[in-house]
Amino acid sequence: MAKKWNMVVDIARCDNCRNCFLATKDEHIGNEFPGYSAPQPESGHSWVDVKRHERGQWPVVAAHFMPVMCNHCDDAPCMKAASNGAIKKRADGIVIIDPKKSKGQKDIVDACPYGAIFWNEEEQVPQAWFFDAHLLDEGWKKTRIEQACPTDVFRSLKVEDAEMRRISEEEGLQTLKPELGLKPRVHYKNMHLITHCFVAGSVVEHVDGVEECAANAEVVLSRNGNEVARAKTDLFGDFRIDQLEKNSGPYQLAVSSESSGSAATAFDLGEDSLHLGTIALGEEA
Repeated sequence: MAKKWNMVVDIARCDNCRNCFLATKDEHIGNEFPGYSAPQPESGHSWVDVKRHERGQWPVVAAHFMPVMCNHCDDAPCMKAASNGAIKKRADGIVIIDPKKSKGQKDIVDACPYGAIFWNEEEQVPQAWFFDAHLLDEGWKKTRIEQACPTDVFRSLKVEDAEMRRISEEEGLQTLKPELGLKPRVHYKNMHLITHCFVAGSVVEHVDGVEECAANAEVVLSRNGNEVARAKTDLFGDFRIDQLEKNSGPYQLAVSSESSGSAATAFDLGEDSLHLGTIALGEEA
């Protein structure tokens, strides 16, 4: 089996520095790469676009960032929308929009369900991030976005499909819009930071009549009588349990401490993450 390129994107590592966005601009604005791409225009294109997603409510709000680019799908809808062989899928998995054959084919832009193809009005061509194929073909081992990233968000892999499936299963990788069945080659790690909810809260105890943070208290989350997850409070009495399905309904939360007793509360989880406020040991809601 032939080895093919894949990109792993770790959402947990992205801090929105936008070096990937800038590196792509630096590489392509004003630069033509025959057979790969016409020059990218100075404005209007985000071949690598960093999407912001917020979860939670005051006082616990989490912001995470997800770089989105051409997914180099094995069953790419852009190829079906193209005519005259304007888009090709290489043996190494990379999708290339031919800068000459694609002239005038604006329909290609709308065919991408990820919004990753842009129209170059001046050149009259559709354009997208082409996995820095012009550099890889010269022997580069990493793409420019990977080299420019200071927090190791990106990891380009050239492996056989069976090996990529093993890596994906082992690391819990996911793809965008899997229901479409397009077999994208961009895989996301820690996707739950975008797709799932968390529940958080603060636990206190009373010591000699003074309210104190309850550190190291045991927090157990249950649903329908079954334990879902557990956590320990930190030095400030705070806890957070993540990776909960949106709109998953009723939960029960129990908190206990050897020194200060226990407390319990219940809640319904809807579309967004929740902060349960302050939970006082020795009380039940």
